[in-house]
Amino acid sequence: MDFIYERLVRPLCFKLDCERAHDLAALAMTVLGRMPPVCRVMERLARLPATARPVEAFGLQFPNAVGLAAGFDKHATGWPAAAALGFGHVEIGTITALPQPGNPKPRAFRYPGEEAVINRMGFNNEGAAAIASRLSKMPAPGRRRIPLGINIGKSKVTPLENAVRDYLKSFALLAGHADYLVLNVSSPNTPDLRKLQDEQRLSELLAALDNANRERAAATPGKTRVPLLLKIAPDLTFPQIDAVLGQLAANHFDGIIATNTTLARPGHFATVGQTGGLSGRPLAKKSTEIIRYIARATGGRLPIIGVGGIHTASDAGEKLDAGATLVQIYTGMIYRGPFFARELAHALSTRQMRAGGRGW
Repeated sequence: MDFIYERLVRPLCFKLDCERAHDLAALAMTVLGRMPPVCRVMERLARLPATARPVEAFGLQFPNAVGLAAGFDKHATGWPAAAALGFGHVEIGTITALPQPGNPKPRAFRYPGEEAVINRMGFNNEGAAAIASRLSKMPAPGRRRIPLGINIGKSKVTPLENAVRDYLKSFALLAGHADYLVLNVSSPNTPDLRKLQDEQRLSELLAALDNANRERAAATPGKTRVPLLLKIAPDLTFPQIDAVLGQLAANHFDGIIATNTTLARPGHFATVGQTGGLSGRPLAKKSTEIIRYIARATGGRLPIIGVGGIHTASDAGEKLDAGATLVQIYTGMIYRGPFFARELAHALSTRQMRAGGRGW
């Protein structure tokens, strides 16, 4: 299957504009999700051995450690097929309170020699109300094949001083549909968004979401808090990360996603003029360093979803060894194909069993 993708399918896809190829892949995933019998057969083929242990994090159970990162399924149409492709969880979005078209095209660019992508998509999505309406017609939390995360960000037209209100609107509309919810304050493609990682602004934002989460749980008997996670940039310094971790602890957040795309331009990219976030293999080392730092700084107590530059099972294993609880892929799937998650999940399961079940 990998041979067919790399020798036949990928060359055809790479003849298309990067975003056009993405749209076709997302459409294919959406169509697959509308064929439940086919999905169930594919799930059985992708299933790990009975001896494999599920992964537990922030009160949820994941059949394997590999997830689909936010950015692929922006409109919440393809995620029902994720388990059929071997994923153990899927994260949709980023979704904003207001619908928005994103940045001008072209806005996504492949670099095959570096196995990388630069994108400046700009949170193109239909808005939280439309996504919530769509999710209301789809399997709800507790009735899904795998956990569904919802990634939310600030609307581009919303001034920074009104960011908290903007996130709260998205939270109110989407929290009831999420197995876990992620605050994205780290995309480089929305003006001033990364300023929300500054300690004072971040404190206000996290406190507001924590309070809203508690009030929502208290308002309905039997309802529990939705797990809240924060997605950070790879361009933060370690002292800045320390400040973020302090705010996560103070505001009862359940986990962290490390990391988003980078504004750095290492090696080959020093002479590349495209603006936007760089993802793929050039990000691998940096994201792993940040995962390791967070794990040590928190004594391993804070669940980490590791993202950035995973193109092989060894890459994923390095992130788990560094302290990640789960991993996510996106750019790696562009270069390795639609069944890359299944390949990774099986490789990581074998690795765990060889270690006698003692971690990864």
